[in-house]
Amino acid sequence: MPVPAEWLQFLEHLPAAASIRQSAWLYPFLEIVHIAGIVVLVGPAVMFDLRLLGASKHLPVNGLSQHLLTWSMRGLWLVIPSGILLFITNAVALGNDPVFWTKLCLLALAAGNAFLFRVFRPSDDRERLPVKVKAVAIASLVLWTAIIACGRMLAY
Repeated sequence: MPVPAEWLQFLEHLPAAASIRQSAWLYPFLEIVHIAGIVVLVGPAVMFDLRLLGASKHLPVNGLSQHLLTWSMRGLWLVIPSGILLFITNAVALGNDPVFWTKLCLLALAAGNAFLFRVFRPSDDRERLPVKVKAVAIASLVLWTAIIACGRMLAY
């Protein structure tokens, strides 16, 4: 997905981007915030997906959903701003990297998958959850694993 080079250069030359690049501690700090956000976002999502796939059947799906997915939403508050700040420090290279675009496409699919859970959400805590709910859980696990793998590939 081509992005105009002028736009990427503009982002990379923003004062915030220059400050982050020139600081000995700011870029590593943002990476730590981003990784912590990933943990807070993906960790609860994985635990919930595992519940949908049959683990910990003694825990109610609806109650667990409200608890765990609230934490996932909080993780977004760390991941999105830190990700944007990390991106602008190297916008030209990342804007032309197919792995970066793959990661963004996977993120869009993960957001759509989360929306599907809202559509297919079980109305009660039945013993057997519908196959479509389990498919959403499997898709979530695969998507988040791929997103994290792309993120790591971007670092090298």
